[in-house]
Amino acid sequence: MSHTPHELAAEFPQDAAAIHALKMNDPHFAKLADAYHEVNRAIHRIESGIEAASDERTENLKKKRLALLDEISPIIAKARAAQV
Repeated sequence: MSHTPHELAAEFPQDAAAIHALKMNDPHFAKLADAYHEVNRAIHRIESGIEAASDERTENLKKKRLALLDEISPIIAKARAAQV
């Protein structure tokens, strides 16, 4: 498990199996998850002081992460409902 905050597995701990299945079987979800991971890692590097960034860039990355999460959440919810 990664120590980076806000990873998808940490955001949706009860849905680890659904996330894995979606990554393996849904190319659109896999693309969204990869984009989320990249943005989240960039934010983590900035917040950890590893990478310098302006406040504007940091805020834009956080907004992008939220937008991706808003797109990812209903896909995970639909997968969860299908598993029940």
